[in-house]
Amino acid sequence: MSNLIRRDPLDDFFRGFFVRPVDFGSQPDAPALKIDVKEQENSYLVHAEIPGVKKDDIHVAIDGAVVSISAERREEKDVKEGERVLRTARYFGKVSRSFQLAQEIDEAQVNAKYTDGVLELSLPKKAATQARRISIQ
Repeated sequence: MSNLIRRDPLDDFFRGFFVRPVDFGSQPDAPALKIDVKEQENSYLVHAEIPGVKKDDIHVAIDGAVVSISAERREEKDVKEGERVLRTARYFGKVSRSFQLAQEIDEAQVNAKYTDGVLELSLPKKAATQARRISIQ
């Protein structure tokens, strides 16, 4: 008896395609905003890495004990005549991060500084209000 094996040449093509899908050059994912938060006696100190962003494109919002940082990197096209971009791995767009601290922040005393791609926030704690005893009549 003869063992005949039927072989379809397209099987190998499709099998290879689904095992190793083709990269169509999708845009890279948004990078995570890396943040360090340190607590001091009267304040919090926050360092956020935001490289490649202009300081005018960084926004910080404080609502009680919630701190929100957002930044936008804009795409600057500088393609000369006769050039074409083959691949870009840099991210252009918005990134943001919010976090809550244990105590409310005194918004009037907040200090922000942006140097070498690192945003430094000094967030003074709001003075705790004393609990008031209410007399019942």
